[in-house]
Amino acid sequence: MKAQILINRGGGSVGDTSAIRTALDGAGVQGDIRLLDGHEIPDAAKAAVTHGAELVVAGGGDGTISCVAGALAGTGAKLGILPLGTLNHFARDLGLPLDLAEAAQVIANGTPRAVDIAEVNGRLFVNNSAIGLYPLMILDRDSQQRRLGRSKRLAMIVASFRTLVRFHHRRLTLTVNDERAGRIDTPLLFVGNNDYRVDIGAPGRRESLDDGKLCVFVLRKKTARGLIGATIRALLDRSRDDDMVRIEGVERLRVASKRSHLAVSLDGETAIMDTPLDYRIRPKALQVLAP
Repeated sequence: MKAQILINRGGGSVGDTSAIRTALDGAGVQGDIRLLDGHEIPDAAKAAVTHGAELVVAGGGDGTISCVAGALAGTGAKLGILPLGTLNHFARDLGLPLDLAEAAQVIANGTPRAVDIAEVNGRLFVNNSAIGLYPLMILDRDSQQRRLGRSKRLAMIVASFRTLVRFHHRRLTLTVNDERAGRIDTPLLFVGNNDYRVDIGAPGRRESLDDGKLCVFVLRKKTARGLIGATIRALLDRSRDDDMVRIEGVERLRVASKRSHLAVSLDGETAIMDTPLDYRIRPKALQVLAP
């Protein structure tokens, strides 16, 4: 089996490529391994599709997988995944093994599966997007890693506390499936590619990736202390009506603001995007190899 193999050199568990080469050779997956910086991945994936690649293997974390998936969506080219990141949310929800050799076997012998992909203002994501607290935490985390050399985990802990102290609520106007839903003041608007669980049994997990719906949560206006309490109650499956609103049946969502641009997270990365923000689901637009 011939593949275009794109590996993010900054992936959480990437050292050299010898272990990757051994795993792929053992599974019978052929192709040159390209070890790339994160910013090079999108263009490399687009070039692979342009040159007719039928299988593109992405090695890295969720951000890497999202970049490659964005290039492949709607083309018919298949995505193979080597989960080399820290969390690997998309691979986990697909039921992929995290062991390198086992993941390579899925690329060689797995079944093509059509899954949904979501987008906002033309930027695609496979997991989720958010406005408010979370993207600001990511910006702070990344700044600490660059300036202070802190680990990702420590930087995120510090960023979480600082953002809670400094954050102001966002005033947003929502339009759901072309019908105006109203104006909200919120610390966090969450948009997921398919339905996310928030209970303690499997927080942040998805049971399906092909239901054709966006998962939209709106946290109600809270103090920092109230927000922490609401988060704990959600994990314990004891949320109150004044904690969070789930908007059902969303295929398209427009988010308007008086601000000309907003910080938006996309699969763990942050972008500054012009408003309004137009989200939509693209049902079964991505072909991915799964067990």
